[in-house]
Amino acid sequence: MAGNFEFATAGRIVFGVGSRGIVAGAAQSLGRRALLVAGSRTHGFEGVRFVVRGEPKVDTVRTGVALARAEGCDLVIAAGGGSVIDTGKAIAALLTNPGDALDYLEIVGRGQALGIPSAPCIAVPTTAGTGSEVTRNAVLSSPEHGVKASLRSPSMLPRLAVVDPELTLDLPPEITATTGLDALTQLIEPFVSIKANPLTDLYCQEGLRRATRSLRRACDQGNDVEARGDMSLASLLGGMALANAGLGAVHGFAAAIGGPSKHRTAESARLCFRT
Repeated sequence: MAGNFEFATAGRIVFGVGSRGIVAGAAQSLGRRALLVAGSRTHGFEGVRFVVRGEPKVDTVRTGVALARAEGCDLVIAAGGGSVIDTGKAIAALLTNPGDALDYLEIVGRGQALGIPSAPCIAVPTTAGTGSEVTRNAVLSSPEHGVKASLRSPSMLPRLAVVDPELTLDLPPEITATTGLDALTQLIEPFVSIKANPLTDLYCQEGLRRATRSLRRACDQGNDVEARGDMSLASLLGGMALANAGLGAVHGFAAAIGGPSKHRTAESARLCFRT
């Protein structure tokens, strides 16, 4: 008999080749003016553009929130890799809540709960790795403290996640490999987590099957839509699993190792096992 468990994910998930075509219509139903959080490419999505370069810092989110408020944005569209989507989710959360990001950041911030639901957020991943489109947190770097920490709330789950494997076709082999290994890791860790449940186990098993058969092919044959589809689905399944079963030592160490080098300490590694 299965034990008690809870499962939460994005409000709506749309998966498939060409699914990005629904974003414009969905955005119109969710808000009046969108802040488009993106990397170097916008993939044809429209909105007040906010460019994210590299992993998001606390200051990145502050700047994005200020821009969204100045432009009267009431909706966030985050189209990019995990860093872009995490930035978009954090901006959406702070767009409706008072105060600063450090008021709500775990470990190095005040850790306050977000009292007001986030502004609507549409997440459109363009890599297959983090599963951030279906997770309830945003990982931010705080150079001041030398670690990465999470801004976390159930209301940070995107209102809509649109996963279109075609958006990953032009990823170079190196990025395909590194993001794909992230997806693979995020299927293994929830599967062996003490918080795993029958539902997350099913997602992990299916994701692992797809990732192990298609990761090498996606790297070697970048225009293979079937392999790209497998990796996009593996990433999505891993995101749903980790959001409900948690991660483990690999990501605990990564949170500290990924911080600014001059601040890396054993204490920061210990603290980051909480994420």
